[in-house]
Amino acid sequence: MVAALTVLAFAVPGAAPAVAGDEGTGSPALADGQALTPPMGFNNWNSTHCRAEFNESMVKGIADIFVDKGLKDAGYQYVNLDDCWALPNRDADGKLVPDPVRFPNGIKAVADYVHSKGLKLGIYTSAGTKTCDSVGFPGALGHEYSDAQQFADWGVDYLKYDNCNNQGVDAKLRYTTMRDALKATGRPIVYSICEWGQNKPWEWAADVGHLWRTTGDISDTWGSMLSILKQNLPLAPHAGPGHWNDPDMLEVGNGGMTDTEYRSHFSMWSVMAAPLLIGSDLRSASPQTFEILANKEVIAVDQDPLGKQGSVLSSEGGRWVVAKEMKDGSRTVALFNESGSPQRIATTAAAVGLPDARAYTLRDLWQHRSYNTAGTISATVPAHGTVLLRASADRGWQKYPPAVELGLDGSQLIQAGTPAVLTTAVTDLGRTTARQVSVRLSGPEGWAVKAASPTSAAALPTGRALRTRWSVTAPQGTPTGSYDLTLKASHRSPAGVRVDSTLPFTATVVVPPPSGTSGLGDLPWLSAANGYGPVERNTSNGEAAAGDGHPITIGGVVYAKGLGVHAESSVEYYTGAACETVTAQVGVDDEKGANGTVAFEVWADGTKVASTGVLTNAMPAQPLTADVTGARVVRLVATDGGDGIDSDHADWGDAQLSC
Repeated sequence: MVAALTVLAFAVPGAAPAVAGDEGTGSPALADGQALTPPMGFNNWNSTHCRAEFNESMVKGIADIFVDKGLKDAGYQYVNLDDCWALPNRDADGKLVPDPVRFPNGIKAVADYVHSKGLKLGIYTSAGTKTCDSVGFPGALGHEYSDAQQFADWGVDYLKYDNCNNQGVDAKLRYTTMRDALKATGRPIVYSICEWGQNKPWEWAADVGHLWRTTGDISDTWGSMLSILKQNLPLAPHAGPGHWNDPDMLEVGNGGMTDTEYRSHFSMWSVMAAPLLIGSDLRSASPQTFEILANKEVIAVDQDPLGKQGSVLSSEGGRWVVAKEMKDGSRTVALFNESGSPQRIATTAAAVGLPDARAYTLRDLWQHRSYNTAGTISATVPAHGTVLLRASADRGWQKYPPAVELGLDGSQLIQAGTPAVLTTAVTDLGRTTARQVSVRLSGPEGWAVKAASPTSAAALPTGRALRTRWSVTAPQGTPTGSYDLTLKASHRSPAGVRVDSTLPFTATVVVPPPSGTSGLGDLPWLSAANGYGPVERNTSNGEAAAGDGHPITIGGVVYAKGLGVHAESSVEYYTGAACETVTAQVGVDDEKGANGTVAFEVWADGTKVASTGVLTNAMPAQPLTADVTGARVVRLVATDGGDGIDSDHADWGDAQLSC
């Protein structure tokens, strides 16, 4: 009752009041024929925010690019405006006013142009008194019916409804009121609930909106994408035609991740049946970005009419197998490698739900090639990569060459001038024999790469492998860092068709850690992934550019040395089996006030050797000591404490490594 009274307090003349108590009774499930597959389109926020370039010309240009670059043909439909399209104040009649500088011809003119291209227009507001931008544009709380009618009159086809400045009003009430307001307009409008997963909308919003955010905002980092992926994956049972889990917009092409990581991002969003809303500036996007976004075979996974979200079959050691049932009876299988080095990830046709058969067809959705397999579905997946396969019990499997898997054993950490031994394997996964098999390993110019065992085989029957030992030496004086190597193999099918396979990977040139005790904020790391902004040395995390942090402060105590990170975070160091302990004073930095919950972990060669419980800003620094004796690699991890990324500034105060 208090919530209802609060909403009425924000009512304006002509606006229908919010009504509590009718959800689930007077308003049945949204069987309105909309969003039967996850919405696909564009939203400007991730690339432009509220900068002046967000305007009518840009929006029209995006619509043109959809058509000219084939994105419309690939299935992208919605061109969506985010925050800052309106003036900060309503007019005398309580109506929203489009910013005359950004949109001199109004929103309807933009909608008309987008519609003329065969596309649809989306708009944004918040289920509060103001939107999320610091300027404070008008929100729709108390104005739901009036605002919804304006949107309908302008020709809007999609509404993103945010959660800022909500005055503490019950979320279900606020979002249900807008649902009813949109319905009252008589115009079909896809309704995107954006309350960040705070009130578990997957449990109540199937008859309220067509999609609902399951997490906080994504950012253009591997750590952020990974954290959001892990939060959204368990929610598979709640998704389906007309009601989708939304793990936020795509960051593909924004520059904060590699193309390999962006392919993983796009692959995993598609296997999760997530909305595909492009968040990069298509006016300056690279050919690689368009290649990822316009992959029709991957899009078909996302848009499969059965509407099943992929389910996790396994995830041990960062080796994820996620399988999605498809309407034609096939299964799409994502082999996703969370880790920073190549890993073999494997499952079987039976495990993903396919019927028993003598052999199966495997379609690689990034290579656009088909193979046969006797039942094993596996690959050595590059660091942060995803192999996306569509498997089917297809009677025509014999017309395809046998699948082969390229494998790699041995450490990719190399000390300059010292030979390292790597072993490669080419394994026949097919029901048919792979013939004339050969393999070649190449490294950077000047590196010595020599085979110490055979590099070819006349034939490999099912399950057999060609294993080759290699000696790899980086020249003396090679600077520390990562270097690209490539494993290439070729084989022929029984019909004589040649198939080439490639496994790219990196070798990292390392130096032994110094003897004695060193501050981790001063040592070089192997890799560093972070939720927001870069990992900071000897300062806190500022969330944006490097060097924007402050002195590390936990519970009022300042630490001159350490690491400032933001969950989800992982920082790896080479310790070369020469170190004994890691120590630190850990906690949530004071700079975020009462916000933030984190947990800290130390891993030694893939084994967790120390951890804290969930820590909050109200807690003083906690001492953390980890025994890392004999480990070649030590990894410092900060998680989000299990409640999503939000102000999770995690400090490794006075972090030290003893060797």
